[in-house]
Amino acid sequence: MTNVPELFGSNVFNENVMKERLPKAVYKALKKTIQSGNPLDPSLAESVATAMKDWAIQKGVTHYTHWFQPLTGITAEKHDSFIEPTEGGNVIMEFSGKNLIQGEPDASSFPSGGLRSTFEARGYTTWDPTSYAFIKNNTLCIPTAFCSYGGEVLDKKIPLLRSMEAINKQALRILRLFGNNDASRVTTTVGAEQEYFLVDADMFKKRKDLRFVGRTLFGAMPPKGQEMEDHYFGAIRSQVMSFMQDLDEELWKLGVLSKTRHNEAAPAQHELAPIFSSTNISTDNNQLVMEMMKKLAPKHGLTCLLHEKPFEGVNGSGKHNNWSMGTDLGENLLEPGKTPRENRQFLTYLTAVIKAVDDYQDLLRISVASAGNDHRLGGHEAPPAIVSIFLGDELEAVLDSITGDKTYEEVGQSILDSGVSVLPNLPKDSTDRNRTSPFAFTGNKFEFRMLGSGFSIACANIILNAIVADTLGKFADELENVPAEQFDSALNALLKRELKEHKRIIFNGNNYSEEWVIEAEKRGLLNLKTTPDALPHYTDAKNVAMFERQGIYNLKEIEARQDSILEEYYKIIRIEALTMLDMARTEIFPAVLNYSEELARTIIAKQAVAGITTKAEERLLAKISALNEHLADTIDELDAALNGAAACNTATETAVYYRDAVLSKMNEMRAVSDKLEPMIAAKYWPFPTYSDLLFY
Repeated sequence: MTNVPELFGSNVFNENVMKERLPKAVYKALKKTIQSGNPLDPSLAESVATAMKDWAIQKGVTHYTHWFQPLTGITAEKHDSFIEPTEGGNVIMEFSGKNLIQGEPDASSFPSGGLRSTFEARGYTTWDPTSYAFIKNNTLCIPTAFCSYGGEVLDKKIPLLRSMEAINKQALRILRLFGNNDASRVTTTVGAEQEYFLVDADMFKKRKDLRFVGRTLFGAMPPKGQEMEDHYFGAIRSQVMSFMQDLDEELWKLGVLSKTRHNEAAPAQHELAPIFSSTNISTDNNQLVMEMMKKLAPKHGLTCLLHEKPFEGVNGSGKHNNWSMGTDLGENLLEPGKTPRENRQFLTYLTAVIKAVDDYQDLLRISVASAGNDHRLGGHEAPPAIVSIFLGDELEAVLDSITGDKTYEEVGQSILDSGVSVLPNLPKDSTDRNRTSPFAFTGNKFEFRMLGSGFSIACANIILNAIVADTLGKFADELENVPAEQFDSALNALLKRELKEHKRIIFNGNNYSEEWVIEAEKRGLLNLKTTPDALPHYTDAKNVAMFERQGIYNLKEIEARQDSILEEYYKIIRIEALTMLDMARTEIFPAVLNYSEELARTIIAKQAVAGITTKAEERLLAKISALNEHLADTIDELDAALNGAAACNTATETAVYYRDAVLSKMNEMRAVSDKLEPMIAAKYWPFPTYSDLLFY
């Protein structure tokens, strides 16, 4: 039986290990850095490095790596051994403070949006002391930030840390206005629920589309999908349970607070949810979650799919980003309390979030933009591309009373009566989640539900932190110079004004309905359906000004991210299109020809026998031949569409071209193939079907 308390964090250079191994003064200084964000004296790095090395070597480690998060959205690492040569041909194990603090990976080989050229190769990684080092694959992994030789930000960690500093600064200003002088730090916390698919590993290997792009580019729906709703929270099959148990144990060793596991709505779909941690730690941990899922699945005869929409016709996979703010004294700033109408501090932070989401709908949409997520948003329990906020009846009533639209009548807590005497009556939460809402208030936090399953959560939280920090800063600017005796009236006026101005972003209804699309347009909300629709807004003047005010990005760094996402978008579609052409030409088309030949031989053989009819075979052959002819046409058309991309001059123009000209031809080819699949004898179809993959 697993001893979880003993196992948890056993591969992490955490506070307990530091306290045991570091000199007392060094430990106190490092702890202060971790807790308060104060700079660490570089002279202390030598002691930390020595202790870290000794601890790792005792666990059988021979190498270390600066573990960082470039713009690829995944992690990167270059391993160096601890060995150093000595006289006589021997070696010793060394790891200096300089080795700990700084590394030098090649910066030109990672996406940079044009910030770095190949001949400007040098980049730097620098130790992030606020995120614990850990052992993975017998290697000491040191969480680090990544920047270029010229200082440009090339990763996701630096802007995330900057955004956390920004919201700390501005949130504290608001706290001081309410007389809280005890709290010294405000930190955002995140719990990232991770959805994923598991499929049979051997079947995965037989499909080029899954191997190359992580999603099925062809596939007719099986007789059964998720319409029976019998998979969600259903009994977990033993093969999957074995994987989940293995995953939990490996994550616990790494200090990841893996808490909940269950089957999701689609067949072969599952979810893991952690306990909340600081945003920086949660971001690192979620990268480890995805990596461990991929690594451990093959041990159980499975492959983990983290694509946002690996299968048409059933749920895609998202990542619900549960975001909140709290002080170092344990106060949750988004906790309404028993009387939210009277909780002015809570209402101030809530109003700031509402204003921020409304003012920066475009940035929140950009934070979840990708070729894969474009397929997912708007269907099968994924929120639409229109950003809106769900608050629930009670909070909406509170806000209506502030704006003067209605008199406040307290919404009493309703009780769920089961009608069974032995079962207790249950209080119903008035802020219960609206599963169709992109941004839902869920008691004392907001759940941002638009992220795709394969995303780094860094981008969404950089933007959330930044826009809320900026809004809080504006509120503080307005209120700080107000005389004490006028503060209440000034605050009430601010809340009333801002809630009236931004009420349009609040919607508690069905986000899937056509009526909401029409209503959202009337309200002036953005409906940025695809990545090329959203990305141009990254460099809108208001967005650039906000990022620069909060010290997150400069214009050059924003443009680099904009170009990098657009480039990734059309490169993914190009790879998908080339994969489709390969599968259609070398697998599907020949398979249909082979089956057609068998039908033709059957027709000829039966016609040679007097009195036997061949109408059924002839009808089937005619249908198949016509569809295969159509398939051949779509192959030529998709090929031509790909060649047409050469005429595009900019990243935006290229992305729009791939969306409009290439994706449409891909969809047409798929539609033809998916009509053919059910007509072809199973032994001829060249790769595993949806029935095989989803119901293995």
